[in-house]
Amino acid sequence: MNEYFELLEEETKKALRVATEARAKNLDPVNVVEIPLTKNLAERVEGLVSVIAPAIKGAGIPKRIAELEEKFGLQDWRVALTIAIEVAKEKLCKFSDKREAMEVGIRVGFAYATVGVVVSPLEGFVKLKIPKRKDGKEYFSLFYSGPIRSAGGTAASVSVLIGDYVRKQMGSAKYDPTEEETKRVLTEVTDYHEKVTNLQYFPSEKELEYLIRNLPVQIDGDPSEEVEVSNYKNLERIETNRIRNGVCLVMAECLAQKAKKIQVQLNRWGKEFQMEDWDFLEEFLKIQTEAKAKKTVQAEAKIAQDYTFIHDIVAGRPVLTYPLAGGGFRLRYGRCRNTGLSSQAIHPATMAVLDDFIAIGTQLKVERPGKATTISSCDSIEGPIVKLNNGSVLILDDEKEARKVNQDIEEILYLGDILICYGDFLNRGHRLVPVGYCDEWWQEETKRNPKNVTIEQAIQLTKEGHPLHPKYCFHWRSITHKELLSLIQWIKKGKQEEKQILIPYS
Repeated sequence: MNEYFELLEEETKKALRVATEARAKNLDPVNVVEIPLTKNLAERVEGLVSVIAPAIKGAGIPKRIAELEEKFGLQDWRVALTIAIEVAKEKLCKFSDKREAMEVGIRVGFAYATVGVVVSPLEGFVKLKIPKRKDGKEYFSLFYSGPIRSAGGTAASVSVLIGDYVRKQMGSAKYDPTEEETKRVLTEVTDYHEKVTNLQYFPSEKELEYLIRNLPVQIDGDPSEEVEVSNYKNLERIETNRIRNGVCLVMAECLAQKAKKIQVQLNRWGKEFQMEDWDFLEEFLKIQTEAKAKKTVQAEAKIAQDYTFIHDIVAGRPVLTYPLAGGGFRLRYGRCRNTGLSSQAIHPATMAVLDDFIAIGTQLKVERPGKATTISSCDSIEGPIVKLNNGSVLILDDEKEARKVNQDIEEILYLGDILICYGDFLNRGHRLVPVGYCDEWWQEETKRNPKNVTIEQAIQLTKEGHPLHPKYCFHWRSITHKELLSLIQWIKKGKQEEKQILIPYS
């Protein structure tokens, strides 16, 4: 492995030498290679932002980031906030003016949040503008454009937090949106979604309006579309009448969609960093929860149905079940070596009965805890239950068996388990969802190995006071009261002969 990495470094340096010699011939617009070689995240941050802010080159940013990581931990948002304000206060290097220092500080913090590998800190976050409030005080206006999407919704949201942290520490006031400005952004996001392109997450009017009114900074941007906003034009503090994709993306797919994730972090250290201006997220999340629950029906554990994941489904992505629908995937907590964050697993037999429409590597939109996952396989979770053309019902826990009967399947009754790691719920700030009774639970209660338990053994264990093995706990919640009574009457017709129970077919 060491030899492999040494080879990569050696060949990269060789390519850099050739490129440097070529650039030295002055045949290109720039006579040096602009992309610097870096060895770690901290160096990437410096290298990326120094492209448009040369003053930070050699100012000690990598060393300072390493010190902050020792204090807060790797990839902690507090590292981004702290390095941003230190650059903004010109503790590491000097800039032409205060506004530039603060803008570069936001870029450096944002670059750290995006691990220094995407263009968002340079081209997604366009600039910092400092306009005046109605009372004459200064506030922050953060300009964004389309490339902000390369940061991902979470990191892009962090950039707004960074901008607001720098604002507060540098003494600027909160943004004071007017009624017209609020309605303008609300209309603009709707117009963008309906006339330009579907947003992955389209907030309700109530969500969006509350968010705009309470954000301590203004989200602004340059015009990106030929289409003008349908209403609320010619506003004094908004420079264009055309739709701004940066504004729409940051408001909808970043801040609104990732609000829960932001709140989870701020609950941990927000007071320490004086981020009380974001306390409004608690009420916002209540509004969002109400908006997401299309119906008032809730699951037993008060987990609401969430229709967001199928609201704007795009071609090529399958919809296998409606929210919390019976017969859909059953949650199973855990992970295997081929799954992890945003990578979940289903049984290979499930893949088989779905005619391989879902394969390893297929991306699916999911109801929770996040918005999507990449699928892998795991054969130690429960497989599908199917009904064949001859009326028999099979529990399929073997891929080969599933493929043998695939052509004879009349109906898929249950899709089986989907394996989701705890980290997905923790990372998204999503409450844990109650799970079905499974092998791991039974093993904890009985302190026995759950594998290959026969029905005779399962019954004997119940006589000893243990719960019935989950393999023999059928899907009783899916049956109606009328069907249950009918089943009881049918079983009563049975009789036992030579250790066999015989029940008439009809």
